[in-house]
Amino acid sequence: MNIKIKRRTIVVILAAVLAAGVFAGCGKSKEPIKIASKPMTEQYILTEILGQLIEHDLGVKVEITKGIGGGTTNIQPALLKGDFDLYPEYTGTAWLTVLKHEKEDDPDVLYENLQKEYQEMGLHWSGLYGFQNSYVLAVRKEAAEEYGLKTFSDLAAASGNLIFGGNPDYMEREDGYPMICEAYGMEFKGTVDVDIALKYQAMANQEIDVTNAFTTDAQLAAADVLLLQDDKSLFATYYAGTVVRNDTLEKYPGLADTLEKLTGQISDDEMREMNYQVEVEGKDEKDIARDFLTQKGLLN
Repeated sequence: MNIKIKRRTIVVILAAVLAAGVFAGCGKSKEPIKIASKPMTEQYILTEILGQLIEHDLGVKVEITKGIGGGTTNIQPALLKGDFDLYPEYTGTAWLTVLKHEKEDDPDVLYENLQKEYQEMGLHWSGLYGFQNSYVLAVRKEAAEEYGLKTFSDLAAASGNLIFGGNPDYMEREDGYPMICEAYGMEFKGTVDVDIALKYQAMANQEIDVTNAFTTDAQLAAADVLLLQDDKSLFATYYAGTVVRNDTLEKYPGLADTLEKLTGQISDDEMREMNYQVEVEGKDEKDIARDFLTQKGLLN
């Protein structure tokens, strides 16, 4: 009888030890994945998409820190230190700002080399979402149709008949208005300084014909404009993707597969529309992210 009691006691103790070990392991695996974002609407939406998809697939909580001042300048060092696990980044920014290389015109060559150099830092690029947030020129659709404008070179040929309007800093920056004029030989009929928030209204009022823009500007989703092709590849490519720590990928099995689900899922038009819904229509980025993931079949 005593032997049985002792055996039973040992079994109970072993079970308790094993359970404690299991729960300790679970506690460790349940540490939240920390996601960072730059201070811009687009990044708020992207981090919500990443966070909701991770929580859905892995059952792991995420902590999102939105709007970090300085953007890449402060997020990259924090990522290297382990303060964050991942964040959305742009290939052009990584290549020019982080690695401080000269512009690379071939996006495939850039991405291949970017991946190699980031691996040396213990970081990984997990695919590309599909859209890029790059510099572009927008033209009133009526003007584009009248002069047959599709490319920057087309615009240069017709620039003497058109008025360019841009925000003051862009008009003065060396890599802004002066650079495109010199590179393409543009000589506009006139130029106008326009507040960045009012330039699309100025185009709608036919006060200006051309303006500088980013490919995923929210207002482009509603503006009656045409985006021109940079046919000389003057501007760097800024495809968006996820930068994640290698040790985070090791710590959370399945995370790599989850992140890759977003590869090629977001077009320029879709990103513009999501930005528009948050910035102009005042919708919550969490709701926009959930709707996007549901429409893509990534949430059950």
